[in-house]
Amino acid sequence: MLRASLRRLWLKIHRWIGLSLGPVLALTALLGAVLVVALPIDREAHPALFVARSAADAGTGTPALPLEPLRQRLAAEFGPDTTFTLRPPRSPGETLWVYVRGPWDGTLYLDPATGAEQGRRGSHEGAYNLLFELHSSLLLEDTGKGILAFVALAYLFLLVTGLVLWWPARWPPSLRISLNRGLLRGLFDLHRTGGAVLGLLIAVSVFTGAYMAWRPLGGFISAAMGQEVVKPPAVPKGAATTGPRLPLDKLVARAQNVFPGQPIGYVQVPARPNRPVRVRFRLADDPHPNGISSVWLHPLTGEVLAVRRWQDLDAGNGAVVVIYPLHTGVLGGPVHQAVTLLLGLALGGLGLSGLWLWWRRRAVAAAARDIALANNRTTS
Repeated sequence: MLRASLRRLWLKIHRWIGLSLGPVLALTALLGAVLVVALPIDREAHPALFVARSAADAGTGTPALPLEPLRQRLAAEFGPDTTFTLRPPRSPGETLWVYVRGPWDGTLYLDPATGAEQGRRGSHEGAYNLLFELHSSLLLEDTGKGILAFVALAYLFLLVTGLVLWWPARWPPSLRISLNRGLLRGLFDLHRTGGAVLGLLIAVSVFTGAYMAWRPLGGFISAAMGQEVVKPPAVPKGAATTGPRLPLDKLVARAQNVFPGQPIGYVQVPARPNRPVRVRFRLADDPHPNGISSVWLHPLTGEVLAVRRWQDLDAGNGAVVVIYPLHTGVLGGPVHQAVTLLLGLALGGLGLSGLWLWWRRRAVAAAARDIALANNRTTS
């Protein structure tokens, strides 16, 4: 009796978590699966944005054109309160990307040899950007990221309750899926067995997504390990914050002196001179595809304020080095991306099949009650 009542309790927990949060989980999972194939499709569909018209000197290092005139041109167009992040080309023939955050949010695509603009897209423009924003924030920015983090962590409860309900009395368990006993039974077996077999793998994808969506999670992990969170440096109090900026080319050159010969991942240029310029490098041993080892410099004097390799970060922040490529499927190449695609489809299928099974069983139960009532009226 106790075993049956506990099972009913676990079933209720599993059912109501799935019904309330399952649609959001299924949506984000399916969007994540679509994004795996949408990125290469987007590049093929819009060559003007991604292929430089002039491939001369376009390589994996600093763009050929001077950066300071480009920064001044962008500041004049978008205003002094706008931050810019430059992404140099990573293969010959690629465009230079500039992420703009200010009165207008979006990405500029420039020829790295001439600086000529080849196109621009707002943060929510284009199918790929819209899918990405839906997947990463539900179009609600930080609020949406918090919701997704909560939903992703709730999946762990779904996994635990699902495993409790699936756990067989005898081992080895039967993983049979009966597809010849009707759609309802077949979907039930797929939902039950698929969740048990793939649940832990899906949990890795879900947890890594929650980790990236909700940044405080990294701080909690570092605190639990007794580590102090490594924060970006600030321009020292009393240091010069007014006057002409040092040319961006000189700042980048000084950063390259710290990591000579290493490709640059990003150059982050703040709007105000009281915040440092950050140059991110993709070191050879860095698992992060964009590189996370960084040099921070005073934007007016060029003083190096801090240098941090990815190994120097606390556990919570340093874990992003692996978590990001693990979640996106980049870590293991095409095979890993294919697995990521399949896991996204599997989680979406589990969510949708759970909803359908609940609705169908309610419909069957309602029909049975109607038949029973009709029989009672007939006999009476």
